[in-house]
Amino acid sequence: MNRQQRHNITLAAWCFYDWASASFPIIVTTFIFATYFTTHVAANKIVGTYQWATATSIAGLIIAITSPLFGAIADYSGHHKRWLFLFTLLCVISTALLWYTYPSVEYVTFTLICVIIGTIGLELSLVFYNAFLPYLVKPHYIGRLSGIGWGCGYIGGIIALTLTLILFVQSTPAWLNTQSAEQIRICGPLAAVWYFLFSLPLFFLVPESTTAEMPLLRAVRSGTKDLIRTLKALPKRKNISIYLISHMIYTDGLNTLFAFGGIYAAGTLHFSFSEVLLFGIMTNITAGIGAITLSWVDDYLGSKPTILLSLTCLFIFGTLILVAEHKYAFWIFALLLSVFIGPSQSASRSLMTRLIPQEKATEMFGLYALSGKITAFIGPWLLGSMTLLFDSQRVGMATILVFFLFGGWLLLYVKEKPEIPLAKPANLL
Repeated sequence: MNRQQRHNITLAAWCFYDWASASFPIIVTTFIFATYFTTHVAANKIVGTYQWATATSIAGLIIAITSPLFGAIADYSGHHKRWLFLFTLLCVISTALLWYTYPSVEYVTFTLICVIIGTIGLELSLVFYNAFLPYLVKPHYIGRLSGIGWGCGYIGGIIALTLTLILFVQSTPAWLNTQSAEQIRICGPLAAVWYFLFSLPLFFLVPESTTAEMPLLRAVRSGTKDLIRTLKALPKRKNISIYLISHMIYTDGLNTLFAFGGIYAAGTLHFSFSEVLLFGIMTNITAGIGAITLSWVDDYLGSKPTILLSLTCLFIFGTLILVAEHKYAFWIFALLLSVFIGPSQSASRSLMTRLIPQEKATEMFGLYALSGKITAFIGPWLLGSMTLLFDSQRVGMATILVFFLFGGWLLLYVKEKPEIPLAKPANLL
C-alpha cells in the first residue's frame, strides 16, 4: 500500500466519525426520542416541548463553559484521541440507557438527564474531532473534506433512521412489547451501538494530531492560562471575534431547528411516528446532497459566501414552512430548506479552520464550540416560552428565523482570509 492510499484511508476513517455520531442527533434529539418524549412521556406536548427545551438549554450551557477549557488542556496534554474516545463513550452509554425510558411522567427526569449527558458527550467529542481537520489536508481542500464529512454524517443518519423504521416502527418484532413502547425505546441502544462501532476506524486508523504529552495536571494549568490569554486577546482580533459571534447566533437557530423539527411536524401537522421517521430520512438525503455539492462552492468562492447563501435560503424556506397549512406544502418547503442545512454547517467548520493558527486548533475549536453553545439555551428557551405563552408550536418555531437573519447580517462584516489562493477543481483524495 503506497502513501497516497494510506492517506485516503485516513481521510475516510475521519469522515466515518461523522457517519457514526449522526445517530445521536437524528434519533435522540431530533426525531425519535424528542417526539416520543413530548407525546408519550411528558404530561402533554406543550409541557413536553418546554421540558425538552429546558434540558437542551442546560446541556448547551455546560458545553459552553467546558469546551474551550478541554480544548486548551488537550493542546498541551496531547492524546487527542483519548479525549475523543472518553467523550464518545459518555454519549454512547447515556444513549443506551434510554432503553429504560418508559411511557410515563415518572420517567421525565431520567430521560432528560440521559439526553443532557449524551448531548454533552457528543458536543465535547466534536471539539477534538474537528481539530483534526487542518492536519489532514491542505487549506484549499478543507471545504471539500468538511463537506464530505458532513455528507457522510447525513448518509449515516439516513441509514440509521431507515433501519429504525423498517426493523422496529413499521413492523414491530413479536419480542418487543408495544404496550411499554419497546419498539421506540430500543432505538436508544441501536443509536449507541451505531455510534460506537462506526467510530472505531478513526481510533485505529487516524494518527494523533499533535505530539504534546505534558502531564495532565501541568496541562490543566497551562491550558487554563493559555485560554485566559486567548480570551483576553479576542477583542483585538476583531475578525475572528465577529465570526464567533455570528456563528453563535445562527448556530443557535440551527440547533433549535434540529431539536424541534420533528416535534413541530408531530404536534402541529399531526405526523405519525412513521411519518416523522420518513421526514427525517428525506431531509437527511437532501441535506447530504447539499453538503457535498456546495462543498465545491466553499473551495471555489469561499466559506463566507456559502454560509450567507445557506442562511438566506434557510430564512426563505423556513418562513414558507411556518405558513404551510397542509402536509404536502410542508414536505416541499422542508426538503428545499434541508438542502442548505448541511452547507451552513460544513462551511462554518471550514471557515473556522481557515481563520485559526493550526498549532492551537483544539483550543480554537473549543472556542468554536463555545460560540455554538454559549447562548444555546436562548433558542430552545425562547421557542419553549413562546410556545407555552401562545399555546402554539407555530409561533414558537417562528423565533428560529430571527437567529438566521441576525447571524447572517453580522457575518457580512467578517473578512475571509485563506492562507493561500483558492484552488482549481481537484480530486480531494
